[in-house]
Amino acid sequence: MSPDFFLAIQYATEAPALPRWRLRRWVTRALAAALAPPDPRAGSPVALTLRIVDAEEGRALNAAWRGRDAATNVLTFEYGADPSGLILGDIVLCLPVLTREAAEQGKPLLHHAAHLVTHGVLHALGYDHTEPDEAERMEALETRILAAQGIADPYRSA
Repeated sequence: MSPDFFLAIQYATEAPALPRWRLRRWVTRALAAALAPPDPRAGSPVALTLRIVDAEEGRALNAAWRGRDAATNVLTFEYGADPSGLILGDIVLCLPVLTREAAEQGKPLLHHAAHLVTHGVLHALGYDHTEPDEAERMEALETRILAAQGIADPYRSA
C-alpha cells in the first residue's frame, strides 16, 4: 500500500524521456517500500518536489548548498516531518549529468534515472550513506526497489 503523498514535478529543462507519469511511478514505488511496516513512519503523508534542471542550475545549487563548484546527478533537501507528521523534501535531478553518467556506465538512461529518483526519495526520507552501515542499508533498499521494477543492481559492475 502506498503512503499518501503529494508530488510536484518541475521541469527547468526539457526532459521528454522523463514524463510526469514515469517519475511519479518511481517515487510511488520508493515511498511504498521505504515507508512500509515495520518503519515507524509507515502510513505517514509525504510532500515532495522533484525538479529536473540543466547543468547551469545544477552547478549553482550544488555550489550554494554543498560548496562544490560542479553539477551533481541528484541533490536532495530533507526537511523531516512537520508538526502534523507530514514528511517534506525536495529532489533535484541534473539531466545532463544523469545522461552523461548513464552513457559512461553503459546503463539505460531510464534505469539510471529510476535509480537516482529512488536515491533522492530515500534521502528525503532521512536515509544517508555517510557511514558504512548506513550505506549498506540504503543501497540494499535501493537495490530491492529497483529489482522489483526489473532494474539491475546499480552498485554492481557490469
